[in-house]
Amino acid sequence: MSPPSQPSPTRSRIIFGRSGGGDSAGAGLLRKQQGADVQGLFMSNWEEDDDAYCTAAQDFQDARLIARELGIPLHRVSFAREYRERVFEHFLREQRAGRTPNPDVLCNREIKFGVAMAYVQRLGAERFATGHYARLVQRAERVELHKAHDLDKDQSYFLHAVEPRDLARTLMPLGEIEKPAVRELARRAGLPVFDKPDSTGICFIGERPFREFLGQFLAHSPGPIESPEGQQLGTHEGLAFYTIGQRAGLHIGGQRGRMQQPWYVYAKDGARNALIVVQGHDHPLLLSITLTTGPVHWLEPGVQGRLRCAVKVRYRQADQAAVLEPLTGGAVRVRFDQPQRAVTPGQYAVFYEGERCLGGAVIESVKAVCETSAA
Repeated sequence: MSPPSQPSPTRSRIIFGRSGGGDSAGAGLLRKQQGADVQGLFMSNWEEDDDAYCTAAQDFQDARLIARELGIPLHRVSFAREYRERVFEHFLREQRAGRTPNPDVLCNREIKFGVAMAYVQRLGAERFATGHYARLVQRAERVELHKAHDLDKDQSYFLHAVEPRDLARTLMPLGEIEKPAVRELARRAGLPVFDKPDSTGICFIGERPFREFLGQFLAHSPGPIESPEGQQLGTHEGLAFYTIGQRAGLHIGGQRGRMQQPWYVYAKDGARNALIVVQGHDHPLLLSITLTTGPVHWLEPGVQGRLRCAVKVRYRQADQAAVLEPLTGGAVRVRFDQPQRAVTPGQYAVFYEGERCLGGAVIESVKAVCETSAA
């Protein structure tokens, strides 16, 4: 078998996505140094007037500086309407349903590798370079999604829902190098954002308090905070403002006759508008050994039957050994070798074989270890 390689462009023009940060600057610089006809594309996906949290204006100015240093054209486009329709509205529906969605996965599929990919083609390019930390490996007639060499920055988890045909049109040069090397590359080239801090959190929320932001769109619906036995311990502000495994913001004081240990969200009872909590970081009800998913988006063709592989149920989690069992409608049941803590419906289970990402699916339901034993 021939050694894996990055897909090579079939046309000279490459558009690279610009965020105004050091990673996308490094991606553009690498392609420029390799002699490609490089142009930049600054995408605005969220628009608001609150400058305290929205950094789009400053990011665009940084992108302009980088384009000038590299001597390349910079295109600017807003996908804010598409983002609200395809990503944000889904995010709100899931929150209202008491689940915890991950909008960054949908943003990649629907925006960065959806409408943005189509826009890139209209600009006369067939390849789209991005600053993602992941690798695209050419194998015969298809492209595989692999983890980045810098595992601390690997973003393959967020890319598992992208269509293979769109990955085949993409270049991810940062997947081959370590983050410090990217910063050093930008510094030596004199790019002004080489030491710009990485953006964190959900893209449209930024650094603001999550509950404060969500309260602008979802009604506060107070209800009881209860123990699994039904004892009322406090009052919550609305189920949408909490997630499984959460400790902060519960405001439950000491309870007479109970251990002095922190409380954590275990479940949401939507029918009664009740938030169920348990005491102790590793309470058995927070530990699960099986979950079921919705239909799997496979990046690998022909995956059928039981499959032993590694699974991540959240970004940055270490690989967890498990067996996938097929269910009707393209869903799977995941049986872990070891119990997993705070697995959350609405998040994604992503499947790996070594460094290769096989695909993933939304987590629909979870069964606690003690429930499994009782069954």
